[in-house]
Amino acid sequence: MADESVEESGASQEDLGASQEDLGTSLEDTVRACYAGWSGGYFEQYHGDKAAYPPVHRDIIAGLLDAAGAGRVLDAGCGPASLLRCLGAPGRTLYGFDLTPEMVEEARRVMAPLGLPPERLWVGSVTRGEDFAQPDGPYDAAICTGVLPHIPEQDDPRVLDNLRGCLRPGGLAVLEARNEFFGLFTLNRYTMDFFEERLIRPDALRPRLGGDAPALDAALDGVRAMLRTDLPPRRAGYDEILSRAHNPLVLRQQMEQAGFRDVRVLFYHFHCLPPMFEQLMPATFREASLAMENPEDWRGYFMASAFLLAGVRA
Repeated sequence: MADESVEESGASQEDLGASQEDLGTSLEDTVRACYAGWSGGYFEQYHGDKAAYPPVHRDIIAGLLDAAGAGRVLDAGCGPASLLRCLGAPGRTLYGFDLTPEMVEEARRVMAPLGLPPERLWVGSVTRGEDFAQPDGPYDAAICTGVLPHIPEQDDPRVLDNLRGCLRPGGLAVLEARNEFFGLFTLNRYTMDFFEERLIRPDALRPRLGGDAPALDAALDGVRAMLRTDLPPRRAGYDEILSRAHNPLVLRQQMEQAGFRDVRVLFYHFHCLPPMFEQLMPATFREASLAMENPEDWRGYFMASAFLLAGVRA
C-alpha cells in the first residue's frame, strides 16, 4: 500500500457496516483493487520531477536512517519501491513488502538494476506479523508510509506491535500518517468532519439537551454554512476506500504504549494558507509552503497535512 495524498479523507469505519474480521478482509481487497492499476505511474505522480509537491518526507526519513546507522531496513508497505529506490547506502540491505502484487512486481522491476534480489520484496500485509519476514534476523530499522490511512482504527495497535516485533532492541521505527488536526486549518468538509465527529460529538451530546436538541442541529448548520464543505472534490475510486487521518498526540501515545521510546513527531507538507486558496497564486503558494518545511515547527500540528513518528524500540 502507498498513499501520498495531500488532503486527508473524512471516511469512517462506521460507514462500512461490517464485522471486524470481515472489515479487515474486505478493506484489504478494496485497497488492493484500488492500487493494482496504479503501480506504473505512482512514483512519477508523487515522487517524480513533476509531482505536485516534492516528497520532502523522503529526505527526513533518509536522515533518520543515516543518523541511526541502519544497516538492515524494511519498508512495510513499500508500494513500487518509491522510497527504497532512494534509500540505498553503503552497507545497507533493503527489504520491502506490499499488499498489492502489482506494486511488488513494479518494485522488483525497478530495484533489479540497483542490485536488489527479487526475494527481498514480497507480498504481505502490515496487519499480519508473519509477513514481516526476518530471513536474516531482526531489522535495524522499519519504515511504514502511506499505509495507516487504509488501516481500520482497531488495527493500529497491531501494526505498531508488528513494527516493534520485527526490530532489534534499539532499532528505529518510522511511521507516517495524515494529520487529523490539519482539518481544522482547511476550512472545508474535513474541518466540519473534525468539528462534528471529534470535538462536538452530537450523538453523545444530544441526549443531554432535551427540548433544546433542535438547537444543536441549527448550530451545526450554522458552522457548516461558514465552511466550504463542497471542497475538496471527492475522487472516484480513491475516496471509496477507507482513508483515515490520525491525531498525532494520540498516535504518539499509542507508539509509546507499544514499546517505543524517544518518540518524535515530525511534520511535513506544510500549507502557507488553507488549500482552497492555492488557486489564487499557485506558484507563490507552493514556494511559500516549501519555505515553511521544518519538521519540528509547532505550526505543523495545524498547517502540515502529514507527519512522521520516529521511535526507538525499547
